[in-house]
Amino acid sequence: MDSLAGLPVDAKQVERTAEALGRAIAKDERAVVEPWPPSAPTMYLGMDGTGIPMRAPELEGREGKQPDGSAKTREVKLVTVWSAEGRDAEGTPVRDAGSVTYSAAIESAATRDTDAVPSEFARRVEREARRRGFDRAPRRGVLGDGAAWIWNLADEQFPGAIQIVDLYHAKGYLWEVAKAIYGAGSDLGEQWAKQRRDELDEGKIDALLAALRVHAATHDEARKCLDYVTRNRHRMRYPEFRARGLCVSTGVVEAGCKVAIGTRLKRAGMHWTVAGADAIIALRCCKLSGRFEDFWERRAAAATRPR
Repeated sequence: MDSLAGLPVDAKQVERTAEALGRAIAKDERAVVEPWPPSAPTMYLGMDGTGIPMRAPELEGREGKQPDGSAKTREVKLVTVWSAEGRDAEGTPVRDAGSVTYSAAIESAATRDTDAVPSEFARRVEREARRRGFDRAPRRGVLGDGAAWIWNLADEQFPGAIQIVDLYHAKGYLWEVAKAIYGAGSDLGEQWAKQRRDELDEGKIDALLAALRVHAATHDEARKCLDYVTRNRHRMRYPEFRARGLCVSTGVVEAGCKVAIGTRLKRAGMHWTVAGADAIIALRCCKLSGRFEDFWERRAAAATRPR
């Protein structure tokens, strides 16, 4: 601006302007839901969470993962919707260009039985599903990393949708178990993990559970993984999912956590307020989802409307 128009703009003014715009976009996202028909016969919805560094007053009284039990971060919850009708050379579904949209905020996903309305994040998920036509798609897949809140929300909002645990997250969990049992870099550990990964790929869940039970009594990681696989085995039917041409990976969701959240809000030295973070997150999700022009059109129309 200074070079082209001789108008100096300092960093603080950019910050204030961006946050004000983000707040307006967040308000618009809550108020405006324009449903579109499904963009493909099969639609996918993924959910995940990622922590961002916060200012100390935003963390008072919150439990965390620090040695003293305190917290340094707050969790941003993200919902992503996409389609994947394309296939790569091996026949694996590939996300369709331009099909991915994001919506996120520092919000709770918890809803108690006595609550009169769903949680803030549940309402966000419902809005995004309606916008994209996910709720009306002939075939729907919900993907996640295995966190209980994801499946609770999926059960409540999308009964009948196919639930799939991210294959690569599950495989990564098995590697962690192998390291806990045999130590990092052990050939025996690598062999054990490969056998378990093959069992997962081939749908041999009973064999996988039997191998985990051998170590569950002596290694906490194996016990936790045994519970994880037992709880999610119906979401790990990977041979069946592949045969039906379904995605089995949440790479789109994890990329969203990185692109929409991490690259902007996790830079060195950053510490956020909830209000500031939510404003920037709303702005980034709007831009990355291709909705920025739609927002400005509504804003311009509102500004010219007679009062």
